[in-house]
Amino acid sequence: MNFRIVPMTAEHLPRVAALEKICFPADPWSEALFRAALDNPAVAILLAQGEGGALLGYAVLSTVLDEGNLDNIAVARSARRQGVADALLSALTAFGREHLARLMLEVRLSNAPAIALYEKHGFIAVGRRKNYYDAPKEDAVLMTLSFL
Repeated sequence: MNFRIVPMTAEHLPRVAALEKICFPADPWSEALFRAALDNPAVAILLAQGEGGALLGYAVLSTVLDEGNLDNIAVARSARRQGVADALLSALTAFGREHLARLMLEVRLSNAPAIALYEKHGFIAVGRRKNYYDAPKEDAVLMTLSFL
C-alpha cells in the first residue's frame, strides 16, 4: 500500500473526527478537541494519506517539557495490517529520539496487536492503570520508551 505521513491541517479535521468516531465509539474526541490540539504547539498530529488524499490513519502526540505522550493512534479498517500504524509510530519515535527524553502511552490490556507493535518499537510495560478505560471497563497497560 502506498501512503505518506503528513502533518494534520484544519482541512483534515472533519475526516479525522469521523475516523475517531469509528475507531473509538465509546469516547471519541470531538472535532473541536482536535481543532484545539491542532492549535496547541505542544501537540503534533500526523496523518497517513493514501492515493487522492484518502485518510488511512492518524496519530496524536502531546508533549510536556521533555516527555511525550502518545494520545491516540487510529487506522481505518480498510488500511489495517498494512503498515500504517507502524509508519505513524516510527515517525513519532523518530521525533522523540531527536527532541524528548521519553515517550509514554496507555493501551488496553486486551489489545495484544497494539502492545506487540509498541514492543516492536522499543516500548516496555512499566505498570497498569486500573479501570482506565470505559465501555467496557478495562485496565490500561502503561508503556514507556526512554531515549536517555
